[in-house]
Amino acid sequence: MHQVKRYSLIFILIIGLVLIRAFEARLFYDPFLEFFKNDYLYSDAPVFETFKLIAFTTLRYALNAVLSLGIIYVVFKDRGILKFSAMLFSVAYAILILLFLYLINNAEQNNYFILFNIRRFLIQPILLLLLLPAFYYQKQLKKNI
Repeated sequence: MHQVKRYSLIFILIIGLVLIRAFEARLFYDPFLEFFKNDYLYSDAPVFETFKLIAFTTLRYALNAVLSLGIIYVVFKDRGILKFSAMLFSVAYAILILLFLYLINNAEQNNYFILFNIRRFLIQPILLLLLLPAFYYQKQLKKNI
């Protein structure tokens, strides 16, 4: 019964991440959604409201981070891993949002690719995809010692 509850909770948290992605256009202000779907390397950057864009990007990052931290905790049941992950999410956010802010305010065609990737780290749960296998590997190493 305990495993069923655990897997159900992981499934629900993953569905939360999927729903954020599925309804991103309706839930979040992001003029770069359409921009990066097209041939953006040869286009001018879209017009946007900086504060609103940063606020909605922050909201999306926070939602993804909370769900990701929930998944990490349910999978590993380790407060140390959870604290480390939360700190990593916080530091990553601080660095990425500053880079994102700089790049959107100085948008040039030769910087679009880096802007695309910085934005991707902010709006997608990529850190979760990196941390889960890393923590699993670390846990396996500790078992074998």
